[in-house]
Amino acid sequence: MELFTPGHLLVLAIVVAVLFFGWKQLPDMARSLGRSLRIFKTEIKGMSEDDKAREAAKAEPPAIAAPSEPVRAEVVKNENANNGTPKAQPARSGPRPSPNPTGRSETPAAGAQ
Repeated sequence: MELFTPGHLLVLAIVVAVLFFGWKQLPDMARSLGRSLRIFKTEIKGMSEDDKAREAAKAEPPAIAAPSEPVRAEVVKNENANNGTPKAQPARSGPRPSPNPTGRSETPAAGAQ
């Protein structure tokens, strides 16, 4: 009698899975495995369709487009943008922190800059 036949190995794998993972997690694991296999199958099918499309594109000659005139950009002046007055600079909230050798940032004292 052969000990390692496919039927014996299957029963042994099921018993080990039940002992290792527990009875309640087996249905969730099987469901997850089924979903993963379904996704894998659709991806493989999509890859074969992509290969067919790529071969079809190689078979037909590329269409040569007629050269067109370059598109010229128009300069639009906004007369109300500046009105000759300088823009107000945003107020700074405080001095910037400077890194020190320990890697921590320290802000300088209020009087020092």
